[in-house]
Amino acid sequence: MIPNFANRMEQVQTPVIPVVGELIRNNPGTISLGQGIVHYSPPPQAFERIPALLRDPELHKYQAVHGIPELLAEIEKKLAQDNNLTIDGSNCIVVTSGGNMAFMNAVLAITHPGDEIILNVPYYFNHEMAIMMASCKAVLVATDENYQLRPEALEAAITDKTRAIVTVSPNNPTGAVYSESSLRAVNDICRKHGIYHINDEAYDYFVYDDAQHFSPASIADSGEHTISLFSLSKAYGFAGWRIGFMVIPQHLFTAVRKIQDTILICPTVISQHVAAGAMQVGADYCRGYLSELAEVRQLVMHELQQINSFCVAPPADGAFYFLLRLDTKLKPLPLVERLVREHRVAAIPGDAFGMHDGCYLRVAYGALQKETVAEGIGRLVSGLKSIIGA
Repeated sequence: MIPNFANRMEQVQTPVIPVVGELIRNNPGTISLGQGIVHYSPPPQAFERIPALLRDPELHKYQAVHGIPELLAEIEKKLAQDNNLTIDGSNCIVVTSGGNMAFMNAVLAITHPGDEIILNVPYYFNHEMAIMMASCKAVLVATDENYQLRPEALEAAITDKTRAIVTVSPNNPTGAVYSESSLRAVNDICRKHGIYHINDEAYDYFVYDDAQHFSPASIADSGEHTISLFSLSKAYGFAGWRIGFMVIPQHLFTAVRKIQDTILICPTVISQHVAAGAMQVGADYCRGYLSELAEVRQLVMHELQQINSFCVAPPADGAFYFLLRLDTKLKPLPLVERLVREHRVAAIPGDAFGMHDGCYLRVAYGALQKETVAEGIGRLVSGLKSIIGA
């Protein structure tokens, strides 16, 4: 007999990517503007060390919970060069199996069941899911009409159970890039109230035009209350290798090490060595693809102008997403289903990101070559005209 009791996982939303993925598989020829990955692979130089590694018996043993020395050194250099972030006695680096694990580590390290973490809406759905899995509460605060932060609203949402405010910049799912002044304001609010500022920087290299990325942990004396999350998945085409890292206050290191040792022991060792090789190539590898992505972004914006009578695409100066706001009474998932079945193009429904006050679709343009994106966005625009604009 199956036990009859409530399970915390019943309260966690079902990941939307596999749901849309199943739709795509059942409708061959569909172009997916759904999943948030890049179309390019890791730098070839990253793999040159693999033959020698395979002959090294140390490769097959457990390594340090927080990362191998070679990768930690490369990360420290990256942080100093690209994020103006110094590793000193107040903070430290922990290598993780991707950015999602870094966020889960952070949540478990700073909360008790029943605590609250403030998320900006739209949120990254795996963040909301992780908070629920930890038996905590996600307190949702709406961004403005351009998906920008509202620091005063964030401060008003703080209670005696609040443990952190989460920001994601450049943002998934909106592509918004938060200004230095707004991130400083949030960081100062967290300092004042004795809570943590968790900033997800997985897309830190993906900024366009005049937009600038800012790391809150670069603020003087912010190391005690700021947690920064990074990933190689996007910049280095490293999604399947599952390497990310976090910069945490030194006082959280023991807690994070306990969590990671229990769940993982250590990130995959060969992935860490390949990651070190990729980072030795440096950020210019990613930046070499940014001009191409910028062209694709312009193409998408141009095509979306055709439907601006019923579709609003707020400014998206980073990452590789647009979160479209559609003037329709249709629900987002049924709309996605029709786009796939009738027009062979897929997007992600916006309610997965906490947008329940209308019909929103996330469009991702990083995973495909320019010609395929052009065909896909053409199908999307034509489909939305047919379904909504008719």
